[in-house]
Order: sequence, then C-alpha cells, then structure tokens
Amino acid sequence: MKTQSANLRVRLPVFVFVTEVIIVALYAAFVTYDEHADARFQTNQTNPMHNAVYRDYPFFADIQVMIFLGFGCLLAFFRLYGFGGMVFNFLTATFAIQWAVLVQGYFQFYHDGKIHLGVINLINAEFACAVVLISFGAVLGKTSPLQLLVMALLEVPMFAVTEWAVLKYLKINDAGGSILIHLFACYFGLGVTFVLYRPSLNEGHAKENTSYQSDILSVMGTLFLWVFWPSLNSALTLKGDDQHRAIVHTFIALCASTLTAFALSAMLNKNGKLTIADVQNVTLAGGVTVGASVDMMISPAAAYALGMMGCVVCMLGYKYLSPFLARHCRIQDQCGIHNLHGLTGLMSCAAGICAILMADEDVYGPSLYEIFPHRAPVEGDPKLKELQMLIPGLQSGLGRTARKQALFQVAAMFSTIGLSALGGVLTGYVLRLPYLAPPSDDNCFDDELFFEVPRDYDSPLKPSNYITAEDSAA
Repeated sequence: MKTQSANLRVRLPVFVFVTEVIIVALYAAFVTYDEHADARFQTNQTNPMHNAVYRDYPFFADIQVMIFLGFGCLLAFFRLYGFGGMVFNFLTATFAIQWAVLVQGYFQFYHDGKIHLGVINLINAEFACAVVLISFGAVLGKTSPLQLLVMALLEVPMFAVTEWAVLKYLKINDAGGSILIHLFACYFGLGVTFVLYRPSLNEGHAKENTSYQSDILSVMGTLFLWVFWPSLNSALTLKGDDQHRAIVHTFIALCASTLTAFALSAMLNKNGKLTIADVQNVTLAGGVTVGASVDMMISPAAAYALGMMGCVVCMLGYKYLSPFLARHCRIQDQCGIHNLHGLTGLMSCAAGICAILMADEDVYGPSLYEIFPHRAPVEGDPKLKELQMLIPGLQSGLGRTARKQALFQVAAMFSTIGLSALGGVLTGYVLRLPYLAPPSDDNCFDDELFFEVPRDYDSPLKPSNYITAEDSAA
C-alpha cells in the first residue's frame, strides 16, 4: 500500500505540471476573447445589457453546481471512499474543463487562427466534462487519480471529434445531449471497465458498502442534479419558446420518474421498503429520457409518460441487467451508468425519432425550420423566400424530409455508440499501464491508499456505547 501511494509523489505532480505547462502554452498561442469579452469591440454605442454573459452565465452557473456538487456528492456513496468520490471528481472535472476549452474550441470556435473564448465555450466544455464524469462512474473506486486524469486526457478529444463529426456531417437534433452526452459517456465508460475487468470483484468486496452518512451525502448530490437538470437540457436550445419548452418538459419528466421510482422501489423490495440506491439514481431517469425531444412540441403528457417509462427501464436495469453484465459480459458498472444513461438514452433517442417523424407545419408553424434547420428548403427554392419573410434571418437548409432526418438520427446513435465503445476499450488498455499506479483488488474502494485520512474514517457504523433494543432485552 505504501509503495503505491508513494508512487504518486512523483507521478501525479509530474503529470499535472507537464500538462499545465502545455495547456498554458496553447492558451497563450491560440486562445483570445470573443466579441462579448473583448474590450476592443465595445464602443459608446454598445449596450452592456446585450452582452452574452447575461444570457449564458445563469446556465453556466447551474451546470457548475451539477458538475462539482451534484456529481461530487452522488459519487461519495461508498463508506470508505467519500474522499475519493468527491475529490477525484473535483480533480478530474477541473482538468477536463480546461482541456475541453482547447479541444472543442478548435472544432467549434476556431477562426482567424484563434479560439475565441466566452461563457458559451465554458458551457460546451462543461458538457464534455459531464461526459468524463459519467464514464468515471463505471470505474469508481477501482482507479487511481492518475488513471482518471489520463482517461479525461484521452476521452475529451474522442468526444470532441465525435461531436464535431456528428453535428457537421449527420446534422442531427440532440438538444438534451441524449446521443452525444449520455450514450457516448455510457459506452465509453463500459468500454473502459470491460478492459479493466477484475474477476475477484464479482464476488463482492469487503469495502464495497455504504453507511448512513455516505448515503445521505449521495442523496444530496441527487437533489443538486435534480434541481438543476432543466438548465442542463435547455442551455444550448434556441432562446425563446424552445428553451421554455425544454425547461417545462424536463421538470415534468423528472417529477414523473421520481414518483415512479418510489413506487417501484417499494414494490420490488421483498420487505416492501424503499431502497436508498433507487432514490439516488433512478429518480433522475426522466431528465435523460426526455433529452432528445426536450425542445420539441411533444406535449406535457408525453414528457410525463417518458419520465415514467425511463424510470421503469432504469429500475429494471439496476435490478436485473447490471448483475447479468457483471457475471457474463465482464462489465463491472460500479455506478450503473448503463441503466441511468445508456438504457434511458436509447429510449430518449427513440422518442426523439418519433417526435421528428410527427413534426410538421400544422403543429410548429414556420418555426418548424428553426427547430429543424436541416429540413428548411435549399437555396433557390421559392418556399425559402416565403419563409424568410415570416422568419427574418432563416438560413437555407438541406431540404430533408422528416423520414430522412429520422434516419440520420439513427445513424448518429449507432455511430456514437460504436466510436465511444471503441475509444473506451483503447483507453482501457492505456489505463492498464503499471506506471499509472492502479490500486490492487484489496485496496479498491478505500481512501487510505491515496489520502491522509482521519483516525475515525473506518470506524464502525454505530458507536460502541450504543445499545440496541435487542441488547437491552438480552
């Protein structure tokens, strides 16, 4: 144990300082301000209240809470791995965001030889960070901080390339990130844990347990995620009625999945009691399930139904599919990301495809071509001029039919799953390098390997002077 921990004294600082030097050099060479942050663009005619910061910063702040408090607390459910869950989340998130600003910036905000940086870049970078943290859930407690940083180093570029290719060439609708965030993160994480498979952990681990306090902290993380999920789903939608619908649909779906989770938890427990793990995870299923169609005119009733159905699929996945995958498919999904992000992500994609097939001008009016810009008429089509009179600034599209757009959604879904799984497998082989100080099987789920811990970190769950009713009766 001491040897592995001491290895980080050199290896972790070397990795951090080298990457920081490289990142600051790249920032100096390629990163500048965008027009809303650059003083040279401001004149006495500029209205400061029109600055993009007032439009984008509230969403950025909400997603910050989800990233650092929501995910951090949620991942602290192991009794002896609270430091690891929260602190490694903190470490990995800060690295992933600053790295994503560069990588995503090259694909999305690069022109004139510079990456133009504003709050919107930070929002996009936090989406990339969320992808890394979801994947982290599959290997929670079984990796060193150095392994997690290397995973973020590799996953962010793979995600950015996939995101760029899917949006540029397939041109899909994915407002809530069901394809590009949840499916990518899930199957990348499953690819990593497949390669890092530990046979001995299938029989359980002495330290793979929770406590009353750690479960309460994890529920706090769930509550942070639950409250701010509407911001996650609506941050990058079109401003106005689209964003308004995204917020409403997300909240309704979360309410539905929460109520359904409590009912199913009691029903599937042989003692008819609630299981805290269901509250921590399954209640969030609605936020994922509604993601692909969140800005569309699906109706509040459909959003509610999606929340319920996503919860059922997620719950059954936790109860039956996760143990099967661990025993027979070498997939030890520590946090059940396949259930909360994979299964519900697939359901969300199916719902989005149905919504696209049913979308027409009778329901949306001329704004159909704002929400689905690739269905707008091509340049030269007389209908385009008519629409531009109704919607000033409308750009020409690709003239896709609803069916053709749906087929591109399907193509994006399967290509994302394939690329993410392949990337996860390749990353897993890199993480197996002994230089990255992976913990031994015995030291998994234990903060003592990587932290200076207080004396009582592994104290019994009840004090020695606590007398139960059974003890008193005896």
